[in-house]
Amino acid sequence: MGDKSIKVGMGQLLVEGGEPGRNLVRAGEMIRASKEKGCDILLLPECLDLAWTHPSAKKEAQPIPGPYSDKLCQLAQESKLFICAGLTEQCGNHVYNTAILVNSSGEIILKYRKINVLTIALDFYAIGNSLSVAETPFGVIGVNICSDNYIDALEIGHVLARMGAQIILSPSSWTVDYSIVETDDPYGKKWFKPFHTLANLYNLAIISATSVGYIVGGPYEGKKMAGCSLAVGREGIIVQGRYNEFAGDLVTANINVPERKEKGTAIGEMLKSKGYYKNVLPNLREMHN
Repeated sequence: MGDKSIKVGMGQLLVEGGEPGRNLVRAGEMIRASKEKGCDILLLPECLDLAWTHPSAKKEAQPIPGPYSDKLCQLAQESKLFICAGLTEQCGNHVYNTAILVNSSGEIILKYRKINVLTIALDFYAIGNSLSVAETPFGVIGVNICSDNYIDALEIGHVLARMGAQIILSPSSWTVDYSIVETDDPYGKKWFKPFHTLANLYNLAIISATSVGYIVGGPYEGKKMAGCSLAVGREGIIVQGRYNEFAGDLVTANINVPERKEKGTAIGEMLKSKGYYKNVLPNLREMHN
């Protein structure tokens, strides 16, 4: 492990469909709470302005930079925090499910548009076409969004790792049926397995913060976002948030930023030495046969 230790806040934010004003007020409260708890970075959920797949995305999405991203930039500067957050972005004739990484000076240093958009969400969001990482005082940070981490989309995480990511931040909106209760295991290995696959192979940390609340409007109406935000490293789960649709918590994780020594083709040699090409790829193919 590297010698850098940072504190990351995972904001399990109550997100209401089509209510950007109220959602941004709560985001501001979460940012202030993160500062009070001594966080270095705050990760907020996917589409925190309008909510994931809410019909308002088609008419009310804003550009980035724009009023919603400007507000987050202002709050980052005031709090001296790095903030990663998901927003709904209007760009020309397209709407994107977008995440931004803002530094403590209030500057957007990375913007990412979701690539692995669910089929049911293609009526709302266009597909992104680029990946990038940002060098920060805390290490190299990559950003993806929610279902980009599905086991059958793991290439996205592999590319970020190839780019040198020591930390992957993933704004999310994990949803379950309304009938699922706290005593159930709604996610099982759905999220942990791909997270740990990447963390273990590349010695990185991957962190996801998901929203809470009931979904109103759109194709997932009636389902709920139930927390369980997750931070995973090589050794397994670092921290997991509460599972509850009312668990509007700030979950904090102390992360020892892993040292990434391999670069370029040395990464392929490292993966080969771990048996990845022999074992992991055939297993992934078998899952989809």
